[in-house]
Amino acid sequence: MAIDAVLRRLERLYPRAIDLDLGRIRRLLSALDHPERRLPPVVHVAGTNGKGSVVAFLRAMLEAAGHRVHAYTSPHLIRFTERIRLAGRLIEDEALERILAECEAANGDKPITFFEITTAAAFCAFARAPGDVVLLETGLGGRLDATNMVDTPMLTAITPISLDHQHYLGDELTDIAAEKAAILKPGVTGVIGPQPADAMAVVEAEARRRGTPLLRYGASYAAHATEAGIAYRSAMGRLDLPAPALFGPHQIENAAMAVACAESFEGLRIPRQALAAGVSAARWPARLQRLGDGRLAGLLPERWELWLDGGHNPAAAAALAESALTLWPDRPLYLVLGMMARKTPEAFLAPLAPLTSAVWTLGVPGEANALPAGDLAQAAGALGLEATVADGLEDALRAIAAQPGPAQVLICGSLYLAGAALRANGTDILD
Repeated sequence: MAIDAVLRRLERLYPRAIDLDLGRIRRLLSALDHPERRLPPVVHVAGTNGKGSVVAFLRAMLEAAGHRVHAYTSPHLIRFTERIRLAGRLIEDEALERILAECEAANGDKPITFFEITTAAAFCAFARAPGDVVLLETGLGGRLDATNMVDTPMLTAITPISLDHQHYLGDELTDIAAEKAAILKPGVTGVIGPQPADAMAVVEAEARRRGTPLLRYGASYAAHATEAGIAYRSAMGRLDLPAPALFGPHQIENAAMAVACAESFEGLRIPRQALAAGVSAARWPARLQRLGDGRLAGLLPERWELWLDGGHNPAAAAALAESALTLWPDRPLYLVLGMMARKTPEAFLAPLAPLTSAVWTLGVPGEANALPAGDLAQAAGALGLEATVADGLEDALRAIAAQPGPAQVLICGSLYLAGAALRANGTDILD
């Protein structure tokens, strides 16, 4: 496809895939006549885990209320157009190709990263398409993220912060929190999800410095599970909501964050029934997603279940472990694990190890920067897990199918592996 050729060319524009600096994107946006200043009201979302889920819940709520919602998320799972939604629809290949060509021409031969030029393209698309709100997810960090060129969003939100991408954001949790907290803006409400105490202290200090009012989980708003779904409370009162469409206990907190954001919107009315509809209808692939049909699922015996999750850091693994205890308390759990370089497989596996019967490791298909399967197997073995190197997803699942069952099988460790699994299974990302 023509768009694939364009994207491959853009990936070669700059030798470093990640180089956190706002100078290049600022120059390009100026050459494009500042599309970031002509956007509908923006909700800017940062954090380590849960950003995409909060955006998914918010988008579903806004759309249930009849609003036209643009959204920018990353990375994509199957095709790049997943990253840019215009009024609820994935951007068309031809439209994206035209905008990217315009951005490339404006940039000339100057250095620019792939994420920066595609973020500029998203801003152009959002500025030109009628919409009521833009949901803007940071790519990495916040302070120097290309999305942080929006000077005055309608609202900011920071999901739970944990250790991840230390090579770029700093080795300490407080360093990472400072990078995320830099999306806060003077006078613009920040909705803050559950945080470790050290991270919250950094966020609160930055909010005081900038003059940012905060809505904190546990203080300004909170939620807990009930037999019927979720009980949510805030200064607006109590709200009974259905169970989240997304699996896992942590999704209750993500849904609550989305509701707190929705309650804080100025000029965008979202009725209670739309909040409830959004909680029960949100979709966000590769976040504890069950693959009920398809080529990979068909390799397992009857009554077995195949699940997929793109989480790749210790906090995400802890949430997976909590979900496993809730969803699959009485079945063996087998893992299919692939991870990218600079991740810490021992830390990722530690919360899951007590629940896991065995692990099959593999390189992430098509990714040169993946951790070798042998290194992953060694890390699993160091935790006392039985680990086997597999040649690929199908090889791993065929081997797992010969184990005692019925069982749960979880493909995990990387969003890139999740995308490869969706492609191999024949599961598309629906518009």
